Amino acid sequence: MTRYAAPGRPGSPVSCRERYDHFIGGEHVPPTRGGYFANASPVTGEVFTEVARGTAEDVDRALDAAHGAARAWGRTSAAERANVLDEVADRVEDHLEALAVAETWDNGKPVREALTADLPAVVDHFRRFAGVVRAAEGGVARLDADRVAYRFPEPLGVVGLVVPWDFPLPAAAWRLAPALAAGNAVVLKPSERTPASIHVLLDVIADLLPPGVVNVVNGFGDEAGAPLVSSPRVARIGSTGGTADRHAGGKSPNVFFADVVAHRDAFRDKALEGFAMFAFNQGEARTCPSRALIQSSAYEEFLADAVERTGAMRQGDPLDTATMVGALVDAEQVAAVLAHVGTGRREGARLVCGGERADPGGELSGGCYVAPTVFEADHKMRVFQEDVFGPVVSVTRFDDVDDAVKIVNDAPRGPGAGVWSRDGGQAHRVGREIRADRVWVNDHQPHPAFGGWADHRALLDRYQRAKQVLVSYSAGARGLF
Repeated sequence: MTRYAAPGRPGSPVSCRERYDHFIGGEHVPPTRGGYFANASPVTGEVFTEVARGTAEDVDRALDAAHGAARAWGRTSAAERANVLDEVADRVEDHLEALAVAETWDNGKPVREALTADLPAVVDHFRRFAGVVRAAEGGVARLDADRVAYRFPEPLGVVGLVVPWDFPLPAAAWRLAPALAAGNAVVLKPSERTPASIHVLLDVIADLLPPGVVNVVNGFGDEAGAPLVSSPRVARIGSTGGTADRHAGGKSPNVFFADVVAHRDAFRDKALEGFAMFAFNQGEARTCPSRALIQSSAYEEFLADAVERTGAMRQGDPLDTATMVGALVDAEQVAAVLAHVGTGRREGARLVCGGERADPGGELSGGCYVAPTVFEADHKMRVFQEDVFGPVVSVTRFDDVDDAVKIVNDAPRGPGAGVWSRDGGQAHRVGREIRADRVWVNDHQPHPAFGGWADHRALLDRYQRAKQVLVSYSAGARGLF
């Protein structure tokens, strides 16, 4: 196990700047109105940098730079763009530890997650879209003896990318890789809650990109994000993709059938790990399984084992690779999660464990830690139906397949769902009938589809438009008039 030193301290693989300006036209540019905001690490609660507070004027400057670079970048060959994406992937891989520590310091997630999941996903996504754009093809149709029509993809021009705070670098890669592969220039706005790690990434890869192809404007949503989203100079606002971006805020369910406990074997252990995923990433993920349904005939046995597994998850210093549960993103999120816990108590849900702030001690005492929390709740309760992006799971029981489907679908649609059963037919039926954007059967790792799309060619198409050209080989008029 390894404990990394905090950024800027002796032995740390990364240092953060005292101030991060915007990144526009290949240069660091101060905000037009001169405003900055403090950015604290949730690991200790201490401010470690200040960040430019962008406004509409800064967005316009970034759009000017992007439009200035878009034509030349869009005219490069697919092979050239693919080579750049491959170089970006190589550079990220070479600096993986530094970027993982920066991500942890900015977001609070355990560095073990950043090292083994988040940053490898960034590498994979850039490499994947380098391959996708190399293989992209158009089409030709013969209309008659004298005419053909051919179709090929072309970039949209300039796209805006708005990145959430739950997966700062992976979420940026999920948008950047297809947008750049398609030949677009971009203006990216990171979340004001986690603005620093994207700038650490820029320090690593900026020299690989032509100036103006990637621009970053920091700031708050109403001051910088809204002008970017509403600008007529932006051809598309990049999203993670799929219907997950439009879900109603419902919790993602985990459905455990009684046959899971039939044997004390590797499958049962895997299912218990799947239950405890609600605490992974501190629950700060759209697909976090924050409501659990356990079949009645195995309810007490499985829940007891699940609570024991949850209690064994080590919470503490996110920069220690032994830590499994880190810090929430900021104090505001801590308050929201504890308010959610209070709602559950007022509703009469039974608190099984957790429900309070955690204090790892020492310099971490000022950090943003909440203990993994398990409620037993009626499925009609708000604490069961409403999500909060925290390490909180609400558990209820069901009788049979129909009951499980009814309970899941009685709550707002969640972006993901898990189904656990040794009976493949049973699992398939439930997976088909419950309302969720993505369903994992007997697993809890989303793999490539976590970016919102399993079909990466379809995601590339979102950042391109089809151009059709009709060519006539006839030298004479067609005699239409």
